Amino acid sequence: MRFGRLLPIASWLEGYRGDAFASDLLAAVIVTLMLVPQALAYALLAGLPPEVGLYASMLPLVIYAVFGTSATLAVGPVAVASLMTASALSGIAEAGSPEYVGAALVLASLSGVVLVGMGVLRLGFLANFLSHPVISGFVTASGILIAASQLGHLLGIPYRGSNLIEMGAGLINGLDSANVTTMVIGFGVLAYLYLCRNYLRSVLTGVGLTQRAADLITKAAPVSAVIVTTLVAWGLKLGGDGVNLVGQVPSGLPTLAMPSMDTSLWRTLLPAAVLISLVGFVESVSVAQTLAAKRRQRIDPNKELIALGLSNVGAGVSGGSPVSGGFSRSVVNFEAGAVTPVAGALTAVGIALATLTLTEPLAFLPKATLAATIIVAVGTLIDLPAIRRTMAYSVPDGIAMLATLLLTLLHGVESGILVGVGLSIGLHLYRSSRPHSAVVGRVPGTEHFRNIERHDVETNQRVVFLRVDESLYFANARYLEDTVLALVSNQACLTDLVLTCQAVNIIDASALESLEAINARLRDAGVRLHLAEVKGPVMDRLENTEFCHELTGQVFLSTYAAWEALTNRDGAGAARGLKSASGFSSRTA
Repeated sequence: MRFGRLLPIASWLEGYRGDAFASDLLAAVIVTLMLVPQALAYALLAGLPPEVGLYASMLPLVIYAVFGTSATLAVGPVAVASLMTASALSGIAEAGSPEYVGAALVLASLSGVVLVGMGVLRLGFLANFLSHPVISGFVTASGILIAASQLGHLLGIPYRGSNLIEMGAGLINGLDSANVTTMVIGFGVLAYLYLCRNYLRSVLTGVGLTQRAADLITKAAPVSAVIVTTLVAWGLKLGGDGVNLVGQVPSGLPTLAMPSMDTSLWRTLLPAAVLISLVGFVESVSVAQTLAAKRRQRIDPNKELIALGLSNVGAGVSGGSPVSGGFSRSVVNFEAGAVTPVAGALTAVGIALATLTLTEPLAFLPKATLAATIIVAVGTLIDLPAIRRTMAYSVPDGIAMLATLLLTLLHGVESGILVGVGLSIGLHLYRSSRPHSAVVGRVPGTEHFRNIERHDVETNQRVVFLRVDESLYFANARYLEDTVLALVSNQACLTDLVLTCQAVNIIDASALESLEAINARLRDAGVRLHLAEVKGPVMDRLENTEFCHELTGQVFLSTYAAWEALTNRDGAGAARGLKSASGFSSRTA
């Protein structure tokens, strides 16, 4: 049992049968066909030799099959991680150089160590600091940057840059040297892939193919583009006409070797590794949870951290770049019928066979084809209308999203996501430091209580019920004091104040001191402080403090019990209400 908890593979391998293997094998063949051009393209995006993308698609997939908890997540190089890799290594060495490749191996290994460490310490919650608007803004900006970075390959213009300004300047300065043949190939493939993505599926279903078959054929369109343009470049010897080709790809499997142990390099790359780890984890878990829900399965986020971390370490020691779960590949893997992570391991075998047998023809593959493949693939990442939707719903979230997008575009990926995370945390602290509260009254004839400014409710001049809609902690403790004292100062005949705490999940030490101060000041003003609907875990902690003994009022099971006890002018009725309140057991709340 303990072995099964440590290695998720043990939970399904014992019952693995031939029919599951057949399904996994079919899915692996389809994903392999899709992954070969993607692996080459994402290596190009990261500024790495093409074989690095292939190497990153072998050992990491096998490791994930052993340690991963998702049956269908397809691990490997992805667009955003490749862009972040290029950004992180741009100041380390020249793209494609041995030093650059060595730094990429360190980055993958370091990202793996960070992820494993987070998994061991069960720190998966840290990814929650990347709010959805920030992630959406970052991903949209990354998609734009990725597309912009590939325009040079479509035009045959060599240029690089870490932001949109630098890329735009490089593109403008190199327009005079654009290669017409490269443009024909690049924009031709771009148009072909665009048409396939948007229209081929409906055409295929219109002629009688099933929806599943049409989807798989549509997603395999980049493979046909790679085959055709490679044959054309080989047959017409386009390399001699100035068309940039992939060039010689080393044949054979990667050798295992430890990455550089240069501590200064590790320290330099640590911030980028942390960001790549967090973004990759959020993307992977989101995809894995979405697909798992469709089959009523579940994944373990902390085990996913360890699995993704070990996969990145595997990439680092086998010549690969940082990896994470890819959305499009995972969806294809799911739709192709993958049953277990064996499909990923079989995909690794397929990539290994491709590396052994297809390196010679891949040398004639135009880089413009790969660039077009990348641009079409990242088109789904760009969602500019989301800014308007988010801004319409929440201006602060919209501002965080827009700031992340603009800073990523104009300054770089690290700056964009760091500022976005900072804004998200800052906005959360600001909102929670000014918690919503409302004076509530009783809906006539019921036990329900609603905001007196929104509903026609019953109130009492001597008793005020204040509902606090936020957990109480250091950032909002003083605000609660100010709210209560301002409320009391405007109620000359007030004798009792009830804090209804149904939304309060935590009361930290700072908030406890504020409650003690409120209790003391109300006592001096001749007003009793009561609590109602205190949750069991919160009450358990309060019972161990002096506050409960010094509380001038009562702790009521419900707001209605407090209403009955404090507003009933019949003495017997009031006694019954107070008796009920005093008999409240906090552990039942």
